[in-house]
Amino acid sequence: MDSTTPSIEVDCATCVMRDTDACSDCLVTYICDREPGDAVIITIDELRAMRTLTDAGLVPGLRHRRHTG
Repeated sequence: MDSTTPSIEVDCATCVMRDTDACSDCLVTYICDREPGDAVIITIDELRAMRTLTDAGLVPGLRHRRHTG
């Protein structure tokens, strides 16, 4: 992925849902085998694909919500 590819960064450290029951049912946790605290970079195309899978009921949705303030 190059710097011109639109993407979002999902980082547990910035998520207001961190350390809640939502973590165990988060799309990032479900799809990615990652170390706790590692950010996941998702391209816009990948996000659209994940939303399609979520809308079809095949995987849980992305629960990441960035801290504000």
